[in-house]
Amino acid sequence: MIHLVLFEPEIPQNTGNIARTCAVTGCHLHLIEPLGFDISDKAVKRAGLDYWHLVDLHVHKNLVEFFQTTGANAHNIWLATTKAPQAYTAARFEPDCYLIFGKETAGLPEPLRMAYPDRCIRIPVKREARCLNLSNAAAILAYEALRQLDFPNLVGEGDMKGAFYEV
Repeated sequence: MIHLVLFEPEIPQNTGNIARTCAVTGCHLHLIEPLGFDISDKAVKRAGLDYWHLVDLHVHKNLVEFFQTTGANAHNIWLATTKAPQAYTAARFEPDCYLIFGKETAGLPEPLRMAYPDRCIRIPVKREARCLNLSNAAAILAYEALRQLDFPNLVGEGDMKGAFYEV
């Protein structure tokens, strides 16, 4: 199972979009407080409204409690940060890994990044662009991890499989 972890998320629409990604992929969603919104906020539910019941959601009081109550450790976490020296394509994702994303305005705290420098990965962007939107970044990394694991428990074909269509 892949775990998407949002450290102190601030924008409800981003969290709602990430929740929808979790709902359609089976990824677990972890939110580390404080949150910049009420989890029952309409904006969060609007982004993933019809899928909200499919989200496996875990809320943690802080980073210490997150590490104490989950299986996250130095061998199964990946920290998404624009400050990382390596691209996400260098990561070898394993089942039960935790993909950790920072808050929209500040990213991940430096002490966390410095504690796990070899687990920091980035999504390449143009030098003059700061970063991708949080929900886009989470989807990219989630699907890369799932691709490496051969998309476990996901439907890999559509209704057109086996059909022959003339143009």
